[in-house]
Amino acid sequence: MSAHDLIVGGQRSGKSRRAEALALRWQAGGGRVAVIATALAADDEMRARIAHHRAARPVGFETVEAPLALCAALQQADDAGTLVVVDCLTLWLTNWLMPMGTAPDAAGWATERAALLGLLPRLASPVVFVSNEVGWGVSPLGREVRGFVDELGRLNQDVARLCGQLTLMVAGQAWTRPVEDACDA
Repeated sequence: MSAHDLIVGGQRSGKSRRAEALALRWQAGGGRVAVIATALAADDEMRARIAHHRAARPVGFETVEAPLALCAALQQADDAGTLVVVDCLTLWLTNWLMPMGTAPDAAGWATERAALLGLLPRLASPVVFVSNEVGWGVSPLGREVRGFVDELGRLNQDVARLCGQLTLMVAGQAWTRPVEDACDA
């Protein structure tokens, strides 16, 4: 397994299931697995989704909930014998830039984003990131949503550059390749 992996795809494409499969392989080899969950239970439907993920998570996976403080959670879990699954970058960004009932924290986001990009090369733990690929459709009409889609695209690109491999999930099928320098692609 490469140092870090990024798994992207649409909603219900199999991203989390793929990350879980990689984590189960790691665990079968004697390693520890920590899942950093970024979702916030802001409504009944999201509470049900979170409950389903918790119930379906394999035995022995440690779970840390970090809707905003991803870097602190990564540092806490960091250990060469621990595979960390971050599920997911999309919800983490949402919590910063499109929070329910409060104003976006663009300055806090910029700080945390820069901290993540600075931290990744220093981690002993391999990390599997899950994120959505949302920019393949019609450009959203609202300025805030367009800004969110753009920011997620930039985040995915920057995280991918720090990963050894990238997996695109489509209809439950994985297309995996090594990450190349953007100038070589």
